[in-house]
Amino acid sequence: MAAELARFETCNTQAAQNALALRRVFETTHAESCPTRYNFHMHTVCSDGRLHPEVLMQQAIAIGLKGLAITDHHTINGYRAAQSWLEEWQQQHPTRSAPTLWTGIEINANLLDVEVHILGYAFDPRHFSMVPYSLSRSAMDDDYQAENVIAAIHAAGGLAVLAHPARYRRSPEDLIPAASRLGIDGVETYYAYDNPSPWRTSPLQTMQVKELSKTYNLLNTCGTDTHGLSLLQRL
Repeated sequence: MAAELARFETCNTQAAQNALALRRVFETTHAESCPTRYNFHMHTVCSDGRLHPEVLMQQAIAIGLKGLAITDHHTINGYRAAQSWLEEWQQQHPTRSAPTLWTGIEINANLLDVEVHILGYAFDPRHFSMVPYSLSRSAMDDDYQAENVIAAIHAAGGLAVLAHPARYRRSPEDLIPAASRLGIDGVETYYAYDNPSPWRTSPLQTMQVKELSKTYNLLNTCGTDTHGLSLLQRL
């Protein structure tokens, strides 16, 4: 029993340290942070992406990313495979610097009677609160409510972020204040809504979301939302 408690406390401490480190990154994230320094929104074949986790990590290292998160829909299997690959790569390349890989997930949720996506970061992947959201399908009933999604991510020591706030049937002016009242930590401020090549943030939506994040004292994140074969593009 004592050994189990010690392991639990160690996991909690590690999750807290990871979340604090990521919070500091989010506090300095800007329009040029993505996609060649950081990328916090990517999908693999474990949900609806085309990249295998190992290939994604190879690209991340080739690009020179300092940090990233795989945010597959309702599963952390992509993260687990990527983390395993990264640990082996580090053993084989002890003198090379590796990017920091944080836990990540993208969860469907109800906010103001609209389905939104909430990104979870730097949480303990073994925490029981994340079980309803890691079953490769949308959660049901109370677990589907944004308030409970955010609470579950926080219970696991993580940070909750509203993904692409300008892509929903209700405006960012409605959704961001509502999410803030529920305790969300940040918003995906830097996002390419029109899928340009090369990747760039959408100026109008970025200005709109950034102003709201400032008003509600929220963190700003960035990501390509990659579903295709390149981390530098959405599709």
